[in-house]
Amino acid sequence: MKSFSKILLVLYLLLLLWLVLFKFSLDLTSVLDQPRSLNLIPFADYSRENLNELIYNFAVFIPFGLLISVNFKRPSFWRKFIYILIFSLSAEIIQLIFAIGIADITDVISNTSGGLVGLALYSLGERYIKNEKLDNFIVVNCAILITSFTLFLGILFSHGVKFNASPSDRLNRMRNMTPPKLER
Repeated sequence: MKSFSKILLVLYLLLLLWLVLFKFSLDLTSVLDQPRSLNLIPFADYSRENLNELIYNFAVFIPFGLLISVNFKRPSFWRKFIYILIFSLSAEIIQLIFAIGIADITDVISNTSGGLVGLALYSLGERYIKNEKLDNFIVVNCAILITSFTLFLGILFSHGVKFNASPSDRLNRMRNMTPPKLER
């Protein structure tokens, strides 16, 4: 089960990178041909669509915290947290370097928060469930989740469904934002 959990972690990270960097796009040339953009103001773009993206970013990183806890027993809770932070920060830096969408501090915060919740859930579970049973439960459920998600994406792609507008559309929305009015 240990080697399967490591394979599962690698598959999950590859899927996560595809999500974070390419937003499920199969046409990588359109993703790579974007203006370079950096947002260092947390939660600067408040809209329903961006709130949904914030929730998705948070949710998809929860399994990262769980799977890293299953696969790496020796590092402390906070060291695992640093691994998640570094992964998220690295993904945003890659976006900036290669001009893939918008490198956004809000994404780092939401991604890392999701991973932190995964770590906390594992730590909580460890208190009440034997390690082996907890690990097996997480691995089986993550395998089901990843397999189901991959099949679902395959079905959508086979039917010609395209995801999200290009990252430049998000950049244009941010440029056209009007600052909130302050009332006294």
